[in-house]
Amino acid sequence: MTSVDELAQRTHEAFAQVRTDLEALVRIPSVSAAAFGPEGVEASAAAVAELLRGAGMEQVDVLRVDDEEGRPSRPAVVAHREGPEGAPTVLLYAHHDVQPPGKPEGWRSDPFEPTQRGERLYGRGAADDKAGIVAHVGALRVLGDDLGVGVTVFVEGEEEVGSPTFSRFLHTYRDRLAADVIIVADSNNWKVGVPALTTSLRGLVDCVVEVSVLDHAVHSGMFGGPVLDALTLLSRLVATLHDDAGDVAVAGLTTAPSPTVDYPEDDLRADAGVLDGVALAGTGSLAARLWTKPALSVIGIDATTVDHASNTITPSARAKLSLRIAPGQDPAAAEAALHEHLVSHAPFGARVRVERGERGQAFQAPADSEAMRAARWAFTSAWGTEPVDIGVGGSIPFIADLLEAYPQAAILVTGVEDPDSRAHSEDESVHLGELERVVLAEALLLARLARQV
Repeated sequence: MTSVDELAQRTHEAFAQVRTDLEALVRIPSVSAAAFGPEGVEASAAAVAELLRGAGMEQVDVLRVDDEEGRPSRPAVVAHREGPEGAPTVLLYAHHDVQPPGKPEGWRSDPFEPTQRGERLYGRGAADDKAGIVAHVGALRVLGDDLGVGVTVFVEGEEEVGSPTFSRFLHTYRDRLAADVIIVADSNNWKVGVPALTTSLRGLVDCVVEVSVLDHAVHSGMFGGPVLDALTLLSRLVATLHDDAGDVAVAGLTTAPSPTVDYPEDDLRADAGVLDGVALAGTGSLAARLWTKPALSVIGIDATTVDHASNTITPSARAKLSLRIAPGQDPAAAEAALHEHLVSHAPFGARVRVERGERGQAFQAPADSEAMRAARWAFTSAWGTEPVDIGVGGSIPFIADLLEAYPQAAILVTGVEDPDSRAHSEDESVHLGELERVVLAEALLLARLARQV
């Protein structure tokens, strides 16, 4: 049996290499967005494969599947190490692709040159999700020959573009990825110094709505007045999506039970960068508004830009809507409700057309399980404080695919991020002290699942 103190000492001694590995991965611009070339994700897949080989994984492969049109997916890395006979198998998930860097002026240092300021390491992917990769690698190194479970590591290469071939990948490599416990390292902790277990995730429905009023643009002076432009009418339509309190006003959307913890308003304002004087929208606790109630945002608009504006009435305008749905809501039902609302609220009889987009299932973890109890013990031992059960307002749709493929598996959603990590934004970072605790927690969790501590 290995003691907690011994694993903590091993983790501390191994952490310098964990940090070096993370810095090397951050330097690889593995942006999976279509506008970027494939070189970055190819290089990062190769680098991840080498890290896993060095961590004692016996079989390591870079794998792909073809999409529906026969095009190869971005590369994923799958590694496996057999455990003792009768031991459970644990699947460790992370992803090596990252978001585009965003606006250069938003970074205080090169996004692909890891830079330490204070206790944080800055760089694109430093938190989301290359920290998840090195947490897995670090835990495997810490346990070494004391690893008492079978382990499969699955590092995806296209999570940041919606995991378009995830289901096909699971179908193709179903036997290689089968596990008793699945640990998804792609979430966040409550705050620095306080760990969290993600027990719920909202689902996702998005769409593009187009409002049309004319079959061609006309002079705004000649026809303005009786004919309202499409952007004005699109704005009026979008305004119907929320009531005066800011709650989503689409009939047919559901709400899950409120969380038992709340998110302090001052923390939310600081974490999100809410400007002074801006009121927060919606009713109920902030945690409920973030985790268990629907949320609807306009994330893009197609219209004439200010610099290219002329004195014409715009004939049509489009907006992309992102709807986060509560745990327990069927995405198809939520999509139908949103589409019905948009069509039935067409302002001034404008023509409204809705184009379907992505759909993703919500996730609700069981209240208690052997794997969850092991995780709570591991997190408490690593941080010295009990983890908080949190929801996450974002979505990880592929978890539904994992549950469908492996209905008997226990799924744990963990992560390295904290409220200051700014995943997807400029100046993304990871707290190095938290990363060390995450490595220790995962090593303890794997040891507890093997009953080695």
